[in-house]
Amino acid sequence: MGGAVVDSSPMYGRAEDVVGDLVAVLSIRSRLFLATKVWTSGRREGIAGMQESMRRMRADPIDLMQVHNLLDTKTHLATMRAWKSEGRIRYIGVTHYTDGSHEEIGRLVATEGLDFIQINYSAAERNAERRLLPLAAERGVAVIANRPLASGDLLRHLRGRPLPAWVLEAGCRTWAETLLKFAVSHPAVTCVIPATSNVEHLRENMRAGEGRYFTGAERERLVAALY
Repeated sequence: MGGAVVDSSPMYGRAEDVVGDLVAVLSIRSRLFLATKVWTSGRREGIAGMQESMRRMRADPIDLMQVHNLLDTKTHLATMRAWKSEGRIRYIGVTHYTDGSHEEIGRLVATEGLDFIQINYSAAERNAERRLLPLAAERGVAVIANRPLASGDLLRHLRGRPLPAWVLEAGCRTWAETLLKFAVSHPAVTCVIPATSNVEHLRENMRAGEGRYFTGAERERLVAALY
């Protein structure tokens, strides 16, 4: 369905191994943008963790390496920058999933030469619109939006409520598609990553990337309709 980004982490169980096995068996490395994270403290531990993740995902070089949840950021960014200059990493970034991290991520965007940030952003969590998304756009930093469905809270809030007619006219068939299109329609957002273990939900999620994006006015209209 056109998807290319695979975002993983060593804390996601066997995910890196499964991705690597599929990449190898299906011979699809060139079709994917593979991203993972380093989630430990210390330079030596960080190097070992990143090497292991790249081995598991059959990705050396890897497209994107991220400091997971800002853990020992300065140490790992130094290693990642060196590996980027050597061609082992294409892009570097940092991640977090709470509004409380946005100030620190903004400082890193302004000072550390990041290529990517991964942050929480949805119709229910719009704090990033105040400063972080404009700053990322200004600095040319790509944005991966996690929690685009607010960990399912938005869907539970909307359960049983019909879609507005104008949303149907815009090509969305479900609330999940609509909410994902809201997030990816922001001009500063590069990609959204709605995690799921359900294949039908995956297909539904991917349909959010079809057709046109929402305008700014439509995004505000949607938020007004949610609450």
